[in-house]
Amino acid sequence: MAEAQQTLHDLKDLGAPPEGAAEPEPREPVIDAFGRSYATGRRKDAVARAWIKPGSGIITINGKAFETYFARATSRMVITQPFLIADRLNQFDVYATVTGGGLSGQAGAIRHAISRALTYYEPGLRTILKRSGFLTRDSRVVERKKYGKAKARRSFQFSKR
Repeated sequence: MAEAQQTLHDLKDLGAPPEGAAEPEPREPVIDAFGRSYATGRRKDAVARAWIKPGSGIITINGKAFETYFARATSRMVITQPFLIADRLNQFDVYATVTGGGLSGQAGAIRHAISRALTYYEPGLRTILKRSGFLTRDSRVVERKKYGKAKARRSFQFSKR
């Protein structure tokens, strides 16, 4: 049972692949026959489907202009964040459909879908978007109401008499 002990001379050696191991191949872009990439995004109860293709930056959500669908500037900012981080603002047209949840959840779901679609169209953007946290699904959902409670955790008001 003579095992060769290895010593680390540098922290880089810890993550280095074993000798003779092949480097992972770069991912291929996933683009359909119409030149689009598709992805699904989710947040809270909202589910968004997004198609992106090269264009002039037109964003359409459920058949409406993005400024009409989201009146709040913060929601519009959330949706355009992946393009700003990736330095691709006004380079892609987005067609998205979104259902469920409220406007805040829908904006987050669309951001998640756009981020995933961008990584499918340009796999090199994955590290930038992943580091910014746009590829992680925000798994927080509304807690369900329990019996014997007024809401999820709130008790009914106490009455002395």
